[in-house]
Amino acid sequence: MPDRTAMEDVPTLDAARRRATMKDVAARAGVGLSTVSRVVAGKGGVAPAKVRAVERAVRELNFSRNDSAHTLRTGSSATIGMVVTNISDPFFSALIKGVEEQARARDLVVLVASVTDEPAEAERVIRRLLRRSLDGLILVAPEGADLAFLTNEKRDGTPIVFVDQPPDGPLAADLVVVDNEGGAATAVRHLYEAGHRRIACFAHASGRYTSARREAGYYLGLRELGLPHDRALVVSVDDDVNACAEALLELARLSEPPTAVFSTNGRTTRALLGAQRLLGSQLALVGFDDFDLAELMVPPTTTIAQDPVAIGTAAADLLLSRIDGRGGPTQRIILGTRLVERGSGEMPPHHD
Repeated sequence: MPDRTAMEDVPTLDAARRRATMKDVAARAGVGLSTVSRVVAGKGGVAPAKVRAVERAVRELNFSRNDSAHTLRTGSSATIGMVVTNISDPFFSALIKGVEEQARARDLVVLVASVTDEPAEAERVIRRLLRRSLDGLILVAPEGADLAFLTNEKRDGTPIVFVDQPPDGPLAADLVVVDNEGGAATAVRHLYEAGHRRIACFAHASGRYTSARREAGYYLGLRELGLPHDRALVVSVDDDVNACAEALLELARLSEPPTAVFSTNGRTTRALLGAQRLLGSQLALVGFDDFDLAELMVPPTTTIAQDPVAIGTAAADLLLSRIDGRGGPTQRIILGTRLVERGSGEMPPHHD
């Protein structure tokens, strides 16, 4: 026969596993919220028995003491957490700027953590960040990371917004992305209007979600224009000049080589430009993602530009609205892109 006492303890154990709140500590200690706040903040004026009760509840519930006095008193830590996969990437730097501008207007601090593409490390960093009693979390989800544990965080009241790509698995959360497919299709149409009928696609090997969406947009553009789908024109490359040069040489050996290239992200575009200089060749080019030196290339590089500051702003606005108590189903915000004509995407076909 099951032990009745053990069964009655189950709710207590469940409460200990999740992130404890002000109400949890007060309820466990049998005191008011103001009493808990005074004890955790180290203020006097509380009876010794109540101090012991609060301290015992804090230990049993594994309550995080970071900024705990403010958090217990107001229910807010005045801190937003943010995780990106490569903080040195200009895209992510601008994304953070957009979030910080909105947070600053609300007198909130943004605590930023950068992770690698290693899923286990990303999970560890996110878990450690959540110990800071955050008001909310904005995530650029590392691909392959098991983020199922965030379901409990959401259930316990921590708003979460994903940016750039959705999480793997069943976790349902708010999301802000750009129209990857539409932007890629625009690039293909633009090259077609310049006279090109054999258009290659250089798809970045990392970032499977955005790469796949932009490659799908490439195919969408071909279909809309009635151009054939030739898998020989699609290349998956790392952001490496030599790898891009080898791919260009292979494409040049085709019976019908391409006269133009669409590149699916900024790093790949820069590697492709380096490869073309190395080989002394020049194909028409449109790259997805703008970059600082695009205007200085010869010819200047035509791009499909997304606005990372606007993406960060939208993510922050969505998160802040959740912090303010807005309920309802999860939201998916899709922001547009724009074509920036500079010269490389307007070059007509040339045949040797």
